[in-house]
Amino acid sequence: MSVSVLLLAAIFTISFVLTMVGLGGGLIFSPLFVLLGFAKSQAASASLFLNLIAAASAAFTYSRKKMVDFPLAIPLIISSALAAPVGAYLNVRIDLKPFLVIMAGVLALAGGRMFITPAADTEAVHIGPRRKILGGAAVGACIGVMGGLLGIGGGVFVVPFLIYALKIPIKRAAASSTFIVCFSSLTGFLGYASAKQIDWAFILPAAVASFVGGQAGSRLMSSRLKGKTIRILFSLILFFLCAKLLHRALFS
Repeated sequence: MSVSVLLLAAIFTISFVLTMVGLGGGLIFSPLFVLLGFAKSQAASASLFLNLIAAASAAFTYSRKKMVDFPLAIPLIISSALAAPVGAYLNVRIDLKPFLVIMAGVLALAGGRMFITPAADTEAVHIGPRRKILGGAAVGACIGVMGGLLGIGGGVFVVPFLIYALKIPIKRAAASSTFIVCFSSLTGFLGYASAKQIDWAFILPAAVASFVGGQAGSRLMSSRLKGKTIRILFSLILFFLCAKLLHRALFS
C-alpha cells in the first residue's frame, strides 16, 4: 500500500499520544489498516512493527529516567514474547469475520477502560515476588496470544493489570508497559515475517513516523502524564473503530 503524507501524520499522532498512556499505537494501527484495505495478516504485521518502533523509542526514554520497573516486567516479557508467535500463527488461519469481531470486542473493552479515571498516583504497594512472577507470567501469555493475533502489542491489557492488580503507580505502569510490549511486538512480528506476510514498502517509511511520535510522546509524558481529555478522545476513537469493524463483519 502506498504511504500518503496524511497517513504518515496519522501514524505520528497515534504513536505520540498512545505512548503517553503506555501503549505503542497498535491498538489503533491494526483496525485502521484493516479498514484501509490491508489483508488482516499484513495489517497485524505492520501494526506490530510500528508498535515495536514506537514502544522501543518511548521505552528508551523512560528507562533513562528510571521509570521502568524491570523486575516486574521480566515475567511479563518472557511469557508474552513466547506466546505472541502463537497469535501470529492463528491470525493467518482464522477467517476475516471472526477476526473483526474479536478486534471489535477488544476495542470496546479498551474504550471503556479509558473512560475510567485511575486513582491519583500513590506510593507503590509492596507485592510479593511470587505474585509478581505467577501473575505476570499468566497475564503475559494471554497478552502475547491476543497481541500477536490482532497486531496490537498488548499494552491495553498490561496497563490495567499493573495499575489495578499490582497497584503500580500510573506513570511507572505506563512506562513499564511500553518496555514490555516491545518484546511481544517483536516476536509477534517475527512470526508474520517467517510466513512472509510483510509489506516492507509501507512499513519502513511508516516506522520513521512511529519512532518520532514515540519519542515526542514519551518526553512529554515523563514530565506530565496527560489526563482525562486524551483518554476520552481516544475512547471515542476506539468506539468508532469498533462500530466500523462490526459493520464490516456483519454487513459486508
